[in-house]
Amino acid sequence: FRSPARGPLILVLNHIGSLEVPLLFVHFQPRKIIGLAKIETWNSKFMGWLFDLWDAIPVRRGKADLEAIRACLEVLKTGDILAIAPEGTRSYNGRLLNAQPGIVLIALRSGAPILPIAHWGGEDFSANLKGLKRTNFHVRVGKPFYLDAKGGKVNGAIRQAMADEIMSQIALLMPEEYRGEYAACDPPPQKYLHFA
Repeated sequence: FRSPARGPLILVLNHIGSLEVPLLFVHFQPRKIIGLAKIETWNSKFMGWLFDLWDAIPVRRGKADLEAIRACLEVLKTGDILAIAPEGTRSYNGRLLNAQPGIVLIALRSGAPILPIAHWGGEDFSANLKGLKRTNFHVRVGKPFYLDAKGGKVNGAIRQAMADEIMSQIALLMPEEYRGEYAACDPPPQKYLHFA
């Protein structure tokens, strides 16, 4: 996959650890990528400095953080790339967790295309490093799509259904043993997805 040279783009990917951050920055150069990070990251002076260097958006987890949502929409409005892990937290074993619905508001309000990216193998990185073993890190990129409410009212249940459809596109790219909460989504639901 080649990143479009310009225009807003939402990258959605699973979150295992810190390896996916440099991977994205390198792969999508020279495009600017801005991601989200839990606000607690800034409790560490070094991590706060590093994430400020990356222009990361601090987010308060567990509630609707309107300030973070506005910052995400501004990134897309300026034509940059926004990277989001719909799970909202990392999966330490590499298997997918349930999606949080925050991605839906950003995707609908911005109208930006969504590109799913799946990666696995990185969950073994720390253990392999200690044992001086190589880590087999796999990445697979899906097809871009748009989120489409079909003209209907988007309530809480529909927001979650949309988030699950987005997450199912990530699951589709992964081996079955990593699909976790989305193991049964084959074929994945696509009621609210419009492929470019």
